[in-house]
Amino acid sequence: MVAIDRSPVHNPDWPDAVDIYDTTLRDGSQLEGISLTVDDKLRIAEQLDRLGVAFIEGGWPGANPKDDEFFQRARDELALDRSKLVAFGSTRRAKGKVDSDQTLANLVAAGTDVVCIVGKCWDYHVTEALNTTLDEGVAMVSDSVAYLVGQGKRVFFDAEHFFDGYRRNPEYSLRVVEAAAMAGAEAVVLCDTNGGSLPPDIESAVQAVVAHLDCVVGIHLHNDTGCGVANALAAVRAGARQVQGTINGYGERVGNCDLVPIMANLELKMGIRCLPEGRLAQLTSVAHHVAELVNFSVDPQQPYVGATAFAHKAGLHTSALSRASDAYEHVDPDLVGNGTRVLVSEMAGRSTLEMKAEALGISLDGQTISEVIDTLKRLEHEGYHFEAADASLELLMRGAGGWVQPFFALESFSVRTDHRSDGDPRQWDGSSVDVETQATVKVWVGGERRMAVGEGNGPVNALDSALRSALDGDVENLNRITLTDYKVRVLDTGRGTGAVTRVLLDSTDGRREWTTIGVSENIIEASWQALVDSLVYGLLHAND
Repeated sequence: MVAIDRSPVHNPDWPDAVDIYDTTLRDGSQLEGISLTVDDKLRIAEQLDRLGVAFIEGGWPGANPKDDEFFQRARDELALDRSKLVAFGSTRRAKGKVDSDQTLANLVAAGTDVVCIVGKCWDYHVTEALNTTLDEGVAMVSDSVAYLVGQGKRVFFDAEHFFDGYRRNPEYSLRVVEAAAMAGAEAVVLCDTNGGSLPPDIESAVQAVVAHLDCVVGIHLHNDTGCGVANALAAVRAGARQVQGTINGYGERVGNCDLVPIMANLELKMGIRCLPEGRLAQLTSVAHHVAELVNFSVDPQQPYVGATAFAHKAGLHTSALSRASDAYEHVDPDLVGNGTRVLVSEMAGRSTLEMKAEALGISLDGQTISEVIDTLKRLEHEGYHFEAADASLELLMRGAGGWVQPFFALESFSVRTDHRSDGDPRQWDGSSVDVETQATVKVWVGGERRMAVGEGNGPVNALDSALRSALDGDVENLNRITLTDYKVRVLDTGRGTGAVTRVLLDSTDGRREWTTIGVSENIIEASWQALVDSLVYGLLHAND
């Protein structure tokens, strides 16, 4: 069988290399729900350096105490191997002087070799927002760039609202970027600040600026039309040699352009180098690590790095996948640090389960495969959803092959919740509510009967605490397993409080993540099923 040629196709008119400029620490943190501590920012910067992006924008010195502390600590605590740290700010004020401008002084004091300043390129903003003349708008940019260059800084100029301005008054927008370049800016970065442009608009405007200037032209995009990634690639085709964006597309409103698929597409599809050799394989790990640091769930459908990016579900795809993986995957998942997954549901065929068993190293004969298929169909009819709970599926398949988990055996558990209140907790009268949940678990560990009691802020927390207490000291690696998310879905809303519920538990040991499932009319029983599977799976793979 001849393998498919997946080599990137590089057009000689495109740049050979593009610099990636990450602004997750500033622009990305403006997304609703993200609030980074200084420690968070330092850890994210370390991850970006591990990936090998060219520039990391650390924040706006002088704008708030957090950014000031970040730049102070970065000098001693941030040992960057590949990336350059950048301080961000703005031009001098209208009718002001550069040598007395506090924003420019803060940029110099930040201690970075590279600074990036933003200035307005839309005549409407200059006359209405800044309330000054167009000539003064140009001078603000030119004076500020020249001053910072004179202070020994490498200067990038972010041309704010460039595309809106270029559509309405191209002559003025070109005047502004030309002034920045003539004053010594190393790169002029065209910003689609409102995020409303489409790829043809981006490509034609970038071509015009590249033809007009001798310096590096870059691109800074927001994703309000859903075209952030496409716009970035269009800009590179037109000659842009710097792309600014954020990991996972975090940013104000609907976000900035997502650097994750941009970097993968540049390297794997267009043959344009944007990371040091070998670093692209860190992409999945870094994207997921940053998501954890900002306390956001990872998008399972994110291109290249999502959990389902290379997942195949039953039918013809999985059958053919066993014979030729490149027939149904547009790139080798290993290139971006991801992997192929075979999803199993009630639609699973024999070849799907055989592939899954082989991938897990489980030996199942034909009769057992048939029994597993029948079991899956029955359980999914009852409400189980194994394609969302790979860990529980693996334990089910191992059990079908005769494996019995050796860590503990349940005898019984009970949960009690005491609710005491001085008043209705829904009233704004300051009344107190006291809720105590206690779980008792009886298990057998190595032939010894154990009983333990745990308390928590709810049944799942109390059961987890009790089970861990019962196993403590006898089960190695238990303390490395933590529960990260708990989701409940009511499957038959027509039955009210008697409906069947599905519980999904996400867990991690710091190296891998997994999901387990439980289904029952009793939500505590469903939670117990998912909890036990979570701990058993984590213990089973603790030394992998």
